[in-house]
Amino acid sequence: MTMNKQQNLKNEADTITQYFSPRIISEVNDQYVKLAKIKGEDIPWHNHKDEDELFYILEGSLLMEIENQASFTMKTGELYVVKKGVNHRVSSNNECLIMLIESKSTQHTGDVLSEVTKNIEEQKY
Repeated sequence: MTMNKQQNLKNEADTITQYFSPRIISEVNDQYVKLAKIKGEDIPWHNHKDEDELFYILEGSLLMEIENQASFTMKTGELYVVKKGVNHRVSSNNECLIMLIESKSTQHTGDVLSEVTKNIEEQKY
């Protein structure tokens, strides 16, 4: 994975063929920058015990569900940080392109294993 290059997010997104399968496109210090396409409701409720997780909507809309809070829809250009230890899940009726910024130690679906869970090797280009 070449990290020191100019990148076009749209071109990078065009290479993603699976939903709920984040792809690392770069790194900053101890953080990975990832792209993912979301469609459907396959992400389980989960949390990241020790890490915050930044969501930025590049295209489309994303339903963000936070345990014990009202769910809300994020739209293109919006950003939200899920704080460590907070149970959450995301879904989208139509294809949504997101950028994630996560600590390198962040597990895709926390301690919850599901059909869509990807280990870090599966997230690398």
